[in-house]
Amino acid sequence: MKICLCHESATRNSFSLLRCMGVVLLAAVLTGCPATNRGPTITMRGSNTVGEELAPALIDVYKKDHPNLVFDTEFKATPYGIGTLMAGRCDIAAASRTLTTNEERMAKERNIDFNDYVIGSYSVGIVVNVSNSVSDLTKDQVRDIFTGGIKNWKDVGGTDAPIHLYVRDPISGTHIGFQELAMEKKPYADGIKTYTNYNGIVQAVAADPNGIGYSSIYGTKKASVKTLNIGGVAPTAASVNQGQYPYTRPLRLYTDKAKETPEVHEFIQFIVSPKGQQVLTDMGYVPHP
Repeated sequence: MKICLCHESATRNSFSLLRCMGVVLLAAVLTGCPATNRGPTITMRGSNTVGEELAPALIDVYKKDHPNLVFDTEFKATPYGIGTLMAGRCDIAAASRTLTTNEERMAKERNIDFNDYVIGSYSVGIVVNVSNSVSDLTKDQVRDIFTGGIKNWKDVGGTDAPIHLYVRDPISGTHIGFQELAMEKKPYADGIKTYTNYNGIVQAVAADPNGIGYSSIYGTKKASVKTLNIGGVAPTAASVNQGQYPYTRPLRLYTDKAKETPEVHEFIQFIVSPKGQQVLTDMGYVPHP
């Protein structure tokens, strides 16, 4: 009987190749050697307010000078970032508030000491059409307008006309952020029109004499809209940094002092440098003084 050894030989060669590949991969895992040429990694978790637009913009600018640096990001909420940092599963926790008493207690129990970097402020300006005679609203009036309790401009000193609301889309961090800052976490009024960015809101208000919406305090430079004072306080960088303007929250980055790497420190120093702070300004945030 004639036996063909060609297939058997090819099979042996395939098995040998697979064994070699397996040895190489196992060695890489055991020794910690990377399978690719990835550079150092910075892992960042936390606030949607930081992560939705600001963090990607900062990372994009920074990577131009640090192309081999890898960023692993996931933004769900401030508590998620703080918890992940305390568990040792991230390098930076992005936060839109200070630590809670409970978080401070948990950190102390784990002997964790935080570096607390204030990088700027998230601030929201209330915008109306430039033809609107209203120039100032109280915090209660803003709340009642966006929750539907006030439906006519005459009830806040304006003309007899219905109020039209323009806000961010529900999936955005800003949609929720404004509820927390200005609406006491109450639901938005019925009949709102939503947009995926501030520019869409500003353009809609510019085209509607009865419209009202919100934007960054720097995003209202169109001639056909104006930003309202709140309780007599104008939305400016000075009033934000002095703690006078109500619709703002400081943005912070927390790290574990004992584990902060040189790469993480250098990235944060970039953020608080003039170049990084200019990114915040360009994105509509208020830079840290």
